Amino acid sequence: MPTTPLILVRPPSPRLAEGELTHLDRVPVDPGLAREQWQGYVAAFADHGWDVVEVEEAPEHADGVFVEDALVVVDRLAVLTSPGAPSRRGEVPGVEAALRRLAADGVDLEVARISSEGHLDGGDVLEVGDVLYVGRSARTDDEGIRQLAAHVEPYGRRVVPVPVSKVLHLKSGVTALPDGTVVGYEPLVDDPGAFVPFLAVPEEHGTAVVDLGGGAVVMSADAPRTAELYRARGLDVVTVPISQFEALEGCVTCLSVRVR
Repeated sequence: MPTTPLILVRPPSPRLAEGELTHLDRVPVDPGLAREQWQGYVAAFADHGWDVVEVEEAPEHADGVFVEDALVVVDRLAVLTSPGAPSRRGEVPGVEAALRRLAADGVDLEVARISSEGHLDGGDVLEVGDVLYVGRSARTDDEGIRQLAAHVEPYGRRVVPVPVSKVLHLKSGVTALPDGTVVGYEPLVDDPGAFVPFLAVPEEHGTAVVDLGGGAVVMSADAPRTAELYRARGLDVVTVPISQFEALEGCVTCLSVRVR
């Protein structure tokens, strides 16, 4: 099996500005600028040695670019989700088709799914070591969490539900550095004590990081003080502008899914 790190991404829809909103007021979004920012985001991974696989475009799905919500990957287990917003459930078949293409190319994955009895968005799942913190949010319910636990426990993972009411998804409020430290903007975290260790960051858009490997992380360009905090911890910090996605409650984590 190839060992090059791989991510799934999905290009933004021309209808991006129509995407779902829960906690933010709607502001103008420029689809052209959004595509430029998305390309810059993708380039950050390619420049760090990642293979980038595009899920087929879905112009009819305004939120389709937030591909993380349709899939949770743990080791070789790929769990197709059941999104909490009805408008987003049609995004999953395209992601499933991308998994079939990966399997045809020799990527070893076991595919499971969250059934329609429950709801789960991938943005509510934060993996730290052998623990999966899962947010009980407006998009993820107890049955979705139960089903996810049943899928991942055979892979040695333990699911820990945590409350999420101040932001859309768990990973809108907290993510984790490569050393396992959970980071978040404390005013938007329901229970900072649920995470040990927890590091408070000074800017809302500094909460989200994606591990690029080799001591590097990618994060929003809109959190310069947080970027310096991470650099002081010895990290190579790559910043990318993603303002058009942040206007729709998105962040760097939700624009991709790490497959290996």
